[in-house]
Formats: sequence, structure tokens, C-alpha cells
Amino acid sequence: MEWVRGKTIGHGSFAAVSLAKPTTKSSNFPPVVAVKSCGISHSATLKNERIILEQLKDCPDIINCFGDSVTLENGERLYNVALEYASGGALSEKVKKNSRLSENEIRLYTNSVLKGLCFIHRNGFVHCDIKLENILLVSDGVKESVKIADFGLAKKTAVTGDVSSKYEIRGTPMYMAPETVVGGEQESASDIWALGCLVTEMITGNPVWNCSDVGALLMKIGVGAEIPEIPGKLSDEGKDFVGKCFLKDPRKRWTAEMLLDHPFVNAGPFEEEVVNQISPRDPFGFPDWESEQSCSMTPEFDCRSGSPAGVMPATRLGQLLTDQKPNWCVSNSWVEVR
Repeated sequence: MEWVRGKTIGHGSFAAVSLAKPTTKSSNFPPVVAVKSCGISHSATLKNERIILEQLKDCPDIINCFGDSVTLENGERLYNVALEYASGGALSEKVKKNSRLSENEIRLYTNSVLKGLCFIHRNGFVHCDIKLENILLVSDGVKESVKIADFGLAKKTAVTGDVSSKYEIRGTPMYMAPETVVGGEQESASDIWALGCLVTEMITGNPVWNCSDVGALLMKIGVGAEIPEIPGKLSDEGKDFVGKCFLKDPRKRWTAEMLLDHPFVNAGPFEEEVVNQISPRDPFGFPDWESEQSCSMTPEFDCRSGSPAGVMPATRLGQLLTDQKPNWCVSNSWVEVR
């Protein structure tokens, strides 16, 4: 694919990302793509990403790759990989902007990430750097979804008994699993631990570990029985889901395929609820409006809507209307409306 480079929209640790407009006329290419570029002399990581993405191209939950090229710009030879442009940016930006996400959004996004991880693991790869910054938001004009991106640190799953790949630790320390820190193991179970960190961060808006020193952080992750705190704001299903991700023993940790059957992401109706939240039709179209304080619910009264159980707020307001006109000057002529 031939293209024309536009403005720079991001920088990574080893590459820059620019918008680009394809000049090749084909229905296979979108009108705008994101081109990741770096000097050809240090392009090994970017080449690794392109090779892996080509093998994972059939998954709708993974960012698309449209090929690579080498260009000469300002006297420097650049290696470029053309990728699907995610107009919504990284999920980390949305969490930072909103402080935290609603549980319905988290269920929807986690479901997509899990489907992507299932495909990655089934095809013999480990992502090695699952985190909010590497989950991108895309939109089809109707609803928003997420896709897994940045496969520069991804690797092939180790063959049983092969220890040559151990101690090649890669990724972000805050999301590393205990077995990675202690024994250099970084397999599919490590991605699941990182997924637990991802879900926790979406609900709290904060990193899962409160530790700024890398050495102390790695000690906390690798030594002892401590795990990240599971947010109290999560539903019981959510807490159980995160608990399955945070099992210290990777052999007991649930796989992506097992987690896809968990009720937290397999509830069915939550996707429709998220869509309704994005574009409410009236003042009562926000099902997640709820006080931070806990409230009780009885069969007679729903404290979330302020209405009798099973009665819509609009219907409840209609029931308060009356044709009678009170005389406000005389107290005993007031009209009782409820």
C-alpha cells in the first residue's frame, strides 16, 4: 500500500505514529491509517509486530495491519508499518478523562479483550504487554469497541521443557505476573494476570500497585502472598472474575477461554445497556445514575429510580398529576397527591 504521511499523533519507546492517507485505490484500505515508523537500524521490534499481526489478521478484536514499507525521509531510512487507525485513542485516555468507567462498559471492553487474547493464545503467541495504553478504542458510527494493539513485545509460546526463553522479561512492571518476576516465565497465564490489572484499573482509575520504586514493586509482586486489591465497587461477579485472574499460581489461573464463559462478561444484555448509555433519549435514559453511597432496595421501592419497584420514573410522575386545584391560603384544602 502506498500512502502520504500526515501529522504525528503519538510517540512510543521506539517508534513514532503518524496519520497517513492511502494513495492506493482499493476497497481493502480505509481512508485514513496510522503509520508506525522508526529508523531501519533499530526496527527489530517493529518488524516483530508486523510479522505477528499478519498471523493474527483474522481477529476483529485485534488491530489490523495493512503491510510495511521502507521510506527515505530527511536523509534517514525509515521502516514503516501501516495499521488500522483507532480514532478513539487509547483506553488509558478514556479512563483518565472519566476517572473510572461504569461496570457495563468494563464488561463490554473486557469481553472484547478476552476474545482477542483467546485468538492470540490459540495461535501460539503471548502478548506480554497487556495494559490500558495498548487497548485502543474504535467506532463503527453506532457503538464503541476496543481492540488489542502494540505487539512489539509479543512472542511465541514456549515449547514445554524449553527454558531458553526464560529470563527474557518484557513488558511493563506494573502489570507483570508473579511467575514472570520470580522465574522469568511469561506465557499465556501472564497475559491473564495483566488482564486482571486492566479490569481493576478501569473500575478505580488508579494503578493496581501503590508503589513508585521499581525494585520495591517487583519485590511486592514476586514475594509473599499479596495480590492487588480487588475493588469493592465491583459487583460480586466482577470480584470473582478478577479473583480468577489474580491467582498466584499460573497453573490455577483461569485461561482466556474459561473466562469468556464467566457471567461477568457473558451476561448477554450488558452490551445493549452500554449502547443506551452512550446516546440517551430522555433524562431517565441513564441506568447507571446512582449515588456513591450504598442504598437498599425493597420490593416496595427501588432507590435507584426513586419509584415503586417495576414502575418507570415517567409513569410515576404521571401518577402524581391531578386535575384538582388547591387553595394555598387554607391548609385544610390542600390536595394529597400520594
